[in-house]
Amino acid sequence: MAGAIPRQMPGKTAYINAHLIDPATGLDEKGALLSDGENIADVGPGLFRVGNGWQVPDGVETVDCAGQYLSPGFVDIRVEVGEPGQEHKGTLASAGRAATGGGITTMVCLPNTDPVIDDMSVVEFVARRARKLGLTKVYPYGALTKGARGQELAEIGMLSEAGAVAFTDGIHATANARVMAQAMSYAATFDLMIIQHPEEPQLTEDGVMNQGELATRLGLSGIPKQAEIIMVERDIRLAEMTGARLHFAHVSTAESIDVIRKARAAGLPISCDTAPPYFALNETAVGDYRTFSKLSPPLRSEQDRQAVVAALVDGTIDAIASDHSPQDEEAKRVPFAQAAFGGVGLNTLLPLTLELAHNAHMSLIDAITLITSKPAQLMNLPAGRLEVGMAADLTVFDAERGWKVDSGKLMSKSQNTPFDGRPVQGMVLRTVVDGRTVFQLNDEA
Repeated sequence: MAGAIPRQMPGKTAYINAHLIDPATGLDEKGALLSDGENIADVGPGLFRVGNGWQVPDGVETVDCAGQYLSPGFVDIRVEVGEPGQEHKGTLASAGRAATGGGITTMVCLPNTDPVIDDMSVVEFVARRARKLGLTKVYPYGALTKGARGQELAEIGMLSEAGAVAFTDGIHATANARVMAQAMSYAATFDLMIIQHPEEPQLTEDGVMNQGELATRLGLSGIPKQAEIIMVERDIRLAEMTGARLHFAHVSTAESIDVIRKARAAGLPISCDTAPPYFALNETAVGDYRTFSKLSPPLRSEQDRQAVVAALVDGTIDAIASDHSPQDEEAKRVPFAQAAFGGVGLNTLLPLTLELAHNAHMSLIDAITLITSKPAQLMNLPAGRLEVGMAADLTVFDAERGWKVDSGKLMSKSQNTPFDGRPVQGMVLRTVVDGRTVFQLNDEA
């Protein structure tokens, strides 16, 4: 179905007959784009147009987009890659292939590797390895605390200088209020962002799914929504005290969203993201103990799901991230209570985001902004815009084309998707990184 493209030095390429969509500038019309080497040289509705046709100068490679959408490459700000140390779950290469197959040209990886990204050498390893692979661009988060254990601050300043874009303990909450206050005070001094996995661990201990009637009926230990709400409320108070920029990952409950909404209205520098499971699924997806639907945070109630959708629509939630968390088969093919948390999401980020448009919650351009310019702006990344001089990181996609998610056919090394069997609309046709085609759909394969 799909094929990777060998690495080559890019020349000039004209992408004609495209429906250009660039949320950063509001561009949403038929046109063309010219890349020259690694950068965008020109873009617009009149480019290469002659009457009702297209005329491209000699010596310029031409890609006919056949009227499909051409957007900035997608930006995914929450990805676990597995490498170094957990290559049985995934690697930078496997994540890069899955990302480019999903139209993602920039991703930010969590520090929960082995060793943890709490040292400059690990930051440099990730950056060097990603450059060598030449697939999606990879930026690392630095661990907020040493070993991501929540007890002692990591060398945040040095990690920032080495290239860490923000600081988080990743899949672990930074639960110690004193440590978090110290981290925020330091981060505020240097205008660095802190990202929290909002979950009070003492309330989630031994819990495996959302607390409520369904968990009781299934005989499973519940994770109360208050675990998220309490951590959000606490950290907003700490951010108010220190002046730090604070970001909450994968928010999932109506009450925590309301707290964030009020804090933003009060002028605090608070931002947040969510992931497709929290606006496209609810706790019933656990069904008959489906371990692929065991996620952290857990799938919530239908009321919470609707609140997440509403917050995406009104802008309280700034961005959508895949929350890609690969787990090997042995970690999922066990009883639900023993199964690992997490689901893969790189290949399904586009179609699930487009459900917001297909279900008439928002326009297509507003949906695309949640995976392009908004996450890029949050993390201050040079991505997410169709702008002259920017890197030619592009995605061509068919917004209407339907397919069924099949966990056995995803490009990820691990296959643990909570959306297995779900019919979706939206398919990536071509992904371009620095002017090079790194993925092209091959329907004949």
